[in-house]
Amino acid sequence: MKKALIALAIGGFGIGMTEFVIMGILPDVAEALNISIPKAGHFISAYALGVVVGAPILTGIGGKWPAHKVLLVLMLWFTIFNTISAFANSYTTLLIARFLSGFPHGAFFGIGAVVAGKLADKGKAAQAIAVMFSGLTLANLIGVPLGTYFGHHFHWNIAFMIVGVIGILAMVGIYYWMPELPQSSKQGMRKDFGALKRAEIWLVILLTTIGTGGFFAWYSYIAPLITEVAGYPENAVGYAMVLAGGGMVIGNIVGAKVADKYSPINAVIIFLSLMVVALVVNTLVAHNQIAVMVMTFLIGGLAFCIASPIQMTMINSAKGSEMLGSSLNQSAFNMGNASGAYLAGLPIAMGYGFTSADLVGAAMAGGGIIIALVIVRVRASKRKASVAVS
Repeated sequence: MKKALIALAIGGFGIGMTEFVIMGILPDVAEALNISIPKAGHFISAYALGVVVGAPILTGIGGKWPAHKVLLVLMLWFTIFNTISAFANSYTTLLIARFLSGFPHGAFFGIGAVVAGKLADKGKAAQAIAVMFSGLTLANLIGVPLGTYFGHHFHWNIAFMIVGVIGILAMVGIYYWMPELPQSSKQGMRKDFGALKRAEIWLVILLTTIGTGGFFAWYSYIAPLITEVAGYPENAVGYAMVLAGGGMVIGNIVGAKVADKYSPINAVIIFLSLMVVALVVNTLVAHNQIAVMVMTFLIGGLAFCIASPIQMTMINSAKGSEMLGSSLNQSAFNMGNASGAYLAGLPIAMGYGFTSADLVGAAMAGGGIIIALVIVRVRASKRKASVAVS
């Protein structure tokens, strides 16, 4: 395995940990800062907003410099503001720090995905991208449970201190292992953003937002599903999260191999279809303690079967502006996070029970399939038009 990809995976581990560990230590943060848990939830939203805002801005500005230097600066930014988060002693300070911590997330994964694809052996671009995303999956398997444990038993800020150390390790890896690369964009910011006139790019953004929102509709309410529906004690939620993380690790590998073999967009359609089935089945077996844990593993796996293929789909659609498109797709993942959680919460609030979130997720994944089929048709039309012109 190329060491440059390992450096990207370390960065992905840090990003994955800081994004999700806050959910596990939220009560501890609220108690330490003397605020309510709903108010502490603003720290989750602030990070997501930082990702959405920061991705196009930092990718656009960073296009002037070589990609390896941009990745180094992004990880430096990430390390600084996560370390500040660890020492925040007020709601306002932590809110600002979380917002700025999210800024480099989309740009790092977006630029990193394109770099990984260029470093890959022929025909293995998706698998190279999967190596980078393996850091994100391992964060859910190891980093988040570890950070949650230290946050609960010692102090919440230890979780962010760990993230800061991981950020430093990623910087060292990028500095020593990443080869010198050309500037991120040869076209300039104006031409890069001009690519947004293409309808296909917006279709992929919509695909990512709606399709992956199906996973987040389920994942956002996994705790009450495990305790209230399946009847497990509260400490079982941690084991369920580890199972989901294990599924993510395996799914990330499987999805990349399928994408390299059958094309990224076809892989997306396959795995979204399986996601629809899995979420519907989960509503039927959620009361069974063994079955719900099996489905937790499977759904986590299917979610990350989609990660590399959907990123490759964007890279293929944003030819000439790959890094901007790839970064915007990371913003779309976070919009999927927000929309999935919000939409799934509506039927729950109406009293339909926690399994209703899975049906919302199935509907969103189904919507993603429709959008993916539209993208296939758009590409087919383009090919026909180019053949006719030639």
